Amino acid sequence: MNQTTYQQTRWSLADLFPGPQSKELETAFETVSKKVGVIEARRDELTDTITVEKFLDFVKALDEVTVLVHKIYTFAGLLFSEDTQDQTAQGLMAKVEQFAAEMTNRTLFFNLWWKALSQEKAQQLIENSGDYAYWLEAIRLFIPHTLSEAEEKIINTKNVTGVSALQMVYSSITNRYVFKITVDGEEKSLTRGELMMYVRNADPEIRAAAYQELYRVYGDDGSILGQIYQTLVRDWRNEQIELRHHAEPISARNLVNDIPDEVVNTLLDVCKKNAVVFQRFFKLKAKWLGVDTLRRYDLYAPVVKSDKQYAFEDAADLVLDAFNKFDPKFATLAKRVFDNNHLDSEVRKGKRGGAFCWPSGPDLTPWVMLNYQGRADDVSTMAHELGHAVHGMLAEDHSILTFHSNLPLAETASTFGEMVLVDYLLDKEEDEAVRRDILFSQVDGAYATIMRQAYFAMFEREAHEMIKNGASVNELAEAYQKNLQEQFGDSIEVSDEFKWEWVSIPHIFDVPFYVYAYTFGQLLVLSLYQQYKAEGESFIPRYTKILSTGGAQAPVELLSDAGIDVYSSEFWQGGFDVLDQMIGQLESLPIPE
Repeated sequence: MNQTTYQQTRWSLADLFPGPQSKELETAFETVSKKVGVIEARRDELTDTITVEKFLDFVKALDEVTVLVHKIYTFAGLLFSEDTQDQTAQGLMAKVEQFAAEMTNRTLFFNLWWKALSQEKAQQLIENSGDYAYWLEAIRLFIPHTLSEAEEKIINTKNVTGVSALQMVYSSITNRYVFKITVDGEEKSLTRGELMMYVRNADPEIRAAAYQELYRVYGDDGSILGQIYQTLVRDWRNEQIELRHHAEPISARNLVNDIPDEVVNTLLDVCKKNAVVFQRFFKLKAKWLGVDTLRRYDLYAPVVKSDKQYAFEDAADLVLDAFNKFDPKFATLAKRVFDNNHLDSEVRKGKRGGAFCWPSGPDLTPWVMLNYQGRADDVSTMAHELGHAVHGMLAEDHSILTFHSNLPLAETASTFGEMVLVDYLLDKEEDEAVRRDILFSQVDGAYATIMRQAYFAMFEREAHEMIKNGASVNELAEAYQKNLQEQFGDSIEVSDEFKWEWVSIPHIFDVPFYVYAYTFGQLLVLSLYQQYKAEGESFIPRYTKILSTGGAQAPVELLSDAGIDVYSSEFWQGGFDVLDQMIGQLESLPIPE
């Protein structure tokens, strides 16, 4: 399918701005400020008798400003991700955070007026607002948790020098870490991304050494990182519980996601009941590895020695070909990321670890960050992040205000993309050892996306309660160790250094309770993928409609239209039933002597 050979490169941000000190960027700041001034001058138009035409004209003005603010924020965020140690990028990020807070404060009056409007008038405007309808409905969900204009402005302002600043400190501290490990008699100095290659190494001693070094470094700073976390949690509680009166700390995230507390509680309860499913898998894996019990170091160990490496250009071909086999439109969209040079795949010191996709808005191809090192896992990550990008591009007919999908649905296309790739690899691969490795890796990946994330969310719930009651950093570390023991039961031995794993998880610092979105998305995708297998091509239009909706419909309603009841524990159990079948498939394979 693909005629172009793609190489590993640093991305170009030229579609945003030429550079951090460019005239174009400075002009964008000035333009936003002027446009916001025009909006402020129209404040008196917002009355309970406003016409539909005037109202929509006002919303469109907000839309235009939002597009430009997103461009500025995306540029600063991507520049910082390129090199978190770069002082120019750090300074720009701080400036943008401050600027965005100021612009939010200056336009806050619209949000507050809209929440205070009578239900009858609001409904009349919503019914005539086209693509903006769900965005307007979602704002009104926050009516019980909204403060006065002065209070809201204070919170926005203090977050810049409070929460946001602390999150940047955490990122700057942890992204400068250097990890040392000896392999084949040679001591290597590695980034976290490079070190994590070795936790999947075939040599059990190297796996152990990699994990021990990871948590030695994080553990040395455990006290200070833990203090940052405690402060972020206290701030969350002060705002979300004490000021905004959410029922529970997690309820604030659930409302942002527009997912009822009841659904999230059901999801996590079903996960807890099914911990035994993965425990069974880990016991099987121990037999394949020839040990009595897996150590936590062995969680992602390859079951057969398959050191197959994938050159970057081959990985790109595989992913694009797999997407093309599913639906040529998906491959064409994914190809845009490469062709527009919106992908940064190099491994560099100071670069943010991991991978992400950043869709700025409906008018721009999303940016994708990878730390590509040639493993099968890296190929899956490429498919995952390009799935996110396709999701964004399918929704580009929406406005900036309804373009981004709700968080629990944001993982749908990415996880589905991985499953499409795995099926494609299994079809093509003739080496039985590599095929077995792919099958085991698929369940490894399902564990990492479902159960690991669910237990992170359970830990967050517990940690927020403990910190409210004055728990120390060491007590949190002990609670995390117990969380691991409950998750793994007698299937895995967990050594002491893993008590510091929680301070190494950026999501729980940056976006409290984000993580259950992964669990939601993966279990949802298992259900959708089963439907695809049963229905074939007739499934694709229905699936494409879910993705193309972006954030223009309530997620529970959107899924209900697709025949999915997320309130039902049976629905979530269905995802575990699929996993149960996958593990049964692995159990039927002969274990080598």
